[in-house]
Amino acid sequence: MKYSIGVDMGGTNTDIGLVTENGNIVQRRNLPTNAYTELEPYVRDMMREIETMMAAQSAVDGIAAQLEGIGIGAPNGNFYTGCVDNAPNLTIKGVLNFEKEIHKYRDVPVVLSNDANAAAYGEYVYGGAKGMKHFIMFTLGTGVGSGIVVDGKLVHGSTGAAGELGHAILYQHGRKCSCGREGCLETYTSARGIVQTYCELKGCEVTPDITSKMIGELAHQGDPVALKTWETVGDQLGLAMANSVTFSAPEAIFLMGGPAQVGEPLLKPLRAAFEKYLLNIFSGTCSIRMSELKANEVAILGAAALLKMKN
Repeated sequence: MKYSIGVDMGGTNTDIGLVTENGNIVQRRNLPTNAYTELEPYVRDMMREIETMMAAQSAVDGIAAQLEGIGIGAPNGNFYTGCVDNAPNLTIKGVLNFEKEIHKYRDVPVVLSNDANAAAYGEYVYGGAKGMKHFIMFTLGTGVGSGIVVDGKLVHGSTGAAGELGHAILYQHGRKCSCGREGCLETYTSARGIVQTYCELKGCEVTPDITSKMIGELAHQGDPVALKTWETVGDQLGLAMANSVTFSAPEAIFLMGGPAQVGEPLLKPLRAAFEKYLLNIFSGTCSIRMSELKANEVAILGAAALLKMKN
C-alpha cells in the first residue's frame, strides 16, 4: 500500500496524518510545536512519529507500507524553497529548511506551502472542487487566508507568497492589521474582526468571553445585534469575493473555517452582497460553496494533497 504524510504545523500543535491515495486518514499523531525552539529536534521527533505510524500501518496491512512523500502546511510556507520563512507565531525562528532537514531521514518528495494554499489544494484533490480547473478558497479563522487555483494549478506567484487575499485592503485608514497596514479584509472578517464589529455595534468592550461562535449562537436565537454583525460581515466578505472574481474568473468560491460554520446568518447576506458587487459579465458563472472536507481533517488532507503537485 502507498501512503502520503500530511503535516499541519500550527503555532501550538502539529498534527500529522497518514493518508491513503483516496484521501482516508488511517493514522494520526501529534506534536507540541511550541515546545521547540530549534528545527533539528522538531524534525527528528516529527520523523519519529511518522516512522511509528508507518510501522503500525504495515502491521495492519500485513505488508510494508510505502511512503510516497511528505506534504506540509505551515505559516509562511514557501513552495519554491521548501522553507518556512520567519513565521511570527512559531517558537522556532528564522528561515526553516524543512526539505533539507527531512532528507536526512527519508529520501522522499517534500512539498511545503502555507496552510490556506494546502486547504485549497485539499479541496481540489479530495473535496468539492474535484474536476474544477478554476476556484478560490477563503479560510476564516484567527486570520483570513486564501488559496487560488487557475487552470488546475495552485497560484504561488514569483515569490511563493501569492494569494494573500486576507491582506487585500478593504477600507483605507481602517482597522490596524497584524501585518502593519490598515483596513485589511482580515481585520473585519476573521474571528477577531467579527467580535470587534459586534462590540462596536453593541457599544461594549471586547472581552475574552465574547467569541465569533457565541455571536453565531446569538444570531440563531434572533439577537438583533448578532444578526446585524453577520449582515455586516457578509457584505464585507461578499465585496472581497466579488473583487476576487475579476482577476481569475473562478467556477466557484469555497468557504471554510470556524466562523463560516454559522451558516445562513452569514451566507444569506454574503451571497446577496456577492451578486450586488459582482461585475455583470461574471453574473451566473461563479457559485459560493462551503468546503466539503471535514473540519478536523482538512489541514492534514490539504498538506498531503500538496504532493500531487509533484506528480
